[in-house]
Amino acid sequence: MNKILAKPQVDYQRAKAKFEEKSQVMQKRIEETRVLREITQEVMEELVQETGFHDAFNALTIAENELISWSHTTIKREKTYLDNKDSFDRMYQNLDTNPQARATIIDLAMRIR
Repeated sequence: MNKILAKPQVDYQRAKAKFEEKSQVMQKRIEETRVLREITQEVMEELVQETGFHDAFNALTIAENELISWSHTTIKREKTYLDNKDSFDRMYQNLDTNPQARATIIDLAMRIR
């Protein structure tokens, strides 16, 4: 039976799939371009725009932020959160500076029912 997902979870899944797709396209274009010329910063910037990688990355970041915000609001009803409120709040505050914590929160947010 499929789990029913909240809108932020669905939006994150879609954005992540789109990002992964654009990432593969980008990698292929880099490999193709490398055969023809050196990959300079200017060339890389062109490829990022041309492949839609930049837009997909921005959309993924927005979806992650919405998922994180939703998860923080959602867990506030849980006993575990209430018993450890300061620890949880500190963890959420550090998400912009700690990529591992951010990834962990996103993973946990996708498990919320």
